[in-house]
Amino acid sequence: MDGAFVAIELSLWVLCALLVVLFVRSVRKYSISRSRAELMWGGGLALAAAAMAVEAMVFLGYVSSPLLQVYVFCSAAIVGVLSLGATRVLRSPRIESGYTAYIGATTVLVGLASALTPLPNAMVSGGIISGNPPLLLLVLSSLVTGPATVVLLTASVVSLRRSRKWQTLLMIGGALILGAGGTLYIASFPVALYYAEFVGIVLLFFGLVSLPTAAPSKVSAPGTVASH
Repeated sequence: MDGAFVAIELSLWVLCALLVVLFVRSVRKYSISRSRAELMWGGGLALAAAAMAVEAMVFLGYVSSPLLQVYVFCSAAIVGVLSLGATRVLRSPRIESGYTAYIGATTVLVGLASALTPLPNAMVSGGIISGNPPLLLLVLSSLVTGPATVVLLTASVVSLRRSRKWQTLLMIGGALILGAGGTLYIASFPVALYYAEFVGIVLLFFGLVSLPTAAPSKVSAPGTVASH
């Protein structure tokens, strides 16, 4: 093994480990707050860690159809699950419940299609997943990633208008970087895509955890604070 190979492989596992750390952090926060948003962020980070682990294994030469199927599913589901953590900022229970049902249904559909569609080893070139999956999976994946990106950006803009916090700017940057991953993929820069995915997810996470979820309650009477 040459130095470049070892450096890339090590960096992939380091990125995977960092995602696991962020996932554990989110789970711990959920255990305290019981916040649905924290649970969704943790789920998205878990999917990201799984996708990064597949990338590291494939780079080592362990290539199989099941591994590629897991990767295609995780790549689509990451953005969808993360976006579920951003819907609360829209302050519309109807939109939140409807969007949750949509993402749940489309994600299950992508999962079933991924499991039932054998993927060729030709998708891997030089240890890197650089080939596009079948058209059906691309179309179904876009049903998740397209609306999810719109929701993330909308939640970012809404939150930025309500309170100009640097955490919100991180979320906007993360959503844009994650969306740019598709461009890097098409332009045949898969290694850059891997790092763009990681940076985008980390920025989204740190932005999302600070988004306001509800307006502060007003004091109902002197000396008495309304309950939240």
